[in-house]
Amino acid sequence: MKAITIDLESFIPRSAAKEHLFLPKKKRGKIDVTFLTLVLVLLTFGLVMLFSASHAFAFYNDGDSFYYIERQLVFAVMGVAAMLFISQLNYKWLRKWSVVIFIGAVLLLLYTDIFMRDQYGFARWFYIFDFSFQPSEIAKFAIIVLFAHLAATNSDKMGTFRYGVLPFGICLGTVALLVILSRHLSGTIIVGILGIAMMWFGGTKLRYFAMLVGAGAAAVIVVLIVPAFMEYAGDRVTTWLDPYSDPLGAGFQTIQALIAIGSGGLWGVGLGNSRQKYLYIPEPQNDFIFPVVVEELGFIGAALVIILFALLVIRGYVIAMRCPDKFGALLAAGCVTHIGLQVLLNIAVVTNTIPNTGISLPLFSYGGTALLMTLGEMGVVLSVSKNSSIKKS
Repeated sequence: MKAITIDLESFIPRSAAKEHLFLPKKKRGKIDVTFLTLVLVLLTFGLVMLFSASHAFAFYNDGDSFYYIERQLVFAVMGVAAMLFISQLNYKWLRKWSVVIFIGAVLLLLYTDIFMRDQYGFARWFYIFDFSFQPSEIAKFAIIVLFAHLAATNSDKMGTFRYGVLPFGICLGTVALLVILSRHLSGTIIVGILGIAMMWFGGTKLRYFAMLVGAGAAAVIVVLIVPAFMEYAGDRVTTWLDPYSDPLGAGFQTIQALIAIGSGGLWGVGLGNSRQKYLYIPEPQNDFIFPVVVEELGFIGAALVIILFALLVIRGYVIAMRCPDKFGALLAAGCVTHIGLQVLLNIAVVTNTIPNTGISLPLFSYGGTALLMTLGEMGVVLSVSKNSSIKKS
């Protein structure tokens, strides 16, 4: 039987070795104004809704109605500055560091799993002094960058198992295992779907995906048979099937969210007039901010938010399709797929379409690290758009 080996040269970005961090002025194109405008509109919209959703909860818990919005504004300013700075960089330079970024993300996940578990057994946060972040956020971006590099390097071999499946499966399986061991189910779902999407974009043959899905399902089943995971996942599924089975416990958040959504009607009760945010929806500034949007702005407001996100994702794919090199195209497609995937899953959770897995709404939910990472990824897409505009012109 012929042994299967991995060509290590596929991990070495030789073509990127000569790339400079900044492109010469004569090679710089124009930034995609449409994409930038959509990002800024959604960010502004999100900040307004964050203050509306969080002020009562912040006053009750911290004695300061501006607690969350003040901190989010700081990260928003930093994020926009980072986005604009990254947009001026040569995105091809990321190929030079794709393996390093991936290894760094894996080490962060491993360290967090071993040393950063809380009293409930969760290991989602990495703490350093007064600052904390989720390594899974970095891991998502690492998957995008590494998979874009591998697919671009082996573009003519992606139809084979050796190049189109094996290295991707090993990398994706490693990250997914570390994330699920931290008891971060939503992060595992996003990493898995994002990795498979990147393989699909890169050219992996359809017949191999059934194998990947089967392997992933088997791994999840093995992990879930551990008693702690079984209890954790079982409670989530029970609550999803019947929130009223525990209306004052596990089902409380879902029930209150559905009441908020149902109360919004067509036009909503008015900006700032939500009733469910007054200590009914637990922590409305985080994963369940969308029900407050629907309650205050109604179906029209909710549809507007969804349309704006859809336009952002579509515009990102347009930028990707116009990019003359495969690495840039996959990079842009991966970044906008990430944000689109999180929006889809967040709305599915708060409407009880899928079990509650704690997925935030990009550019809306409170969280400095997530906001910085999202705006950073949007900066990468803008960097790709500059190269796309050169070739288009």
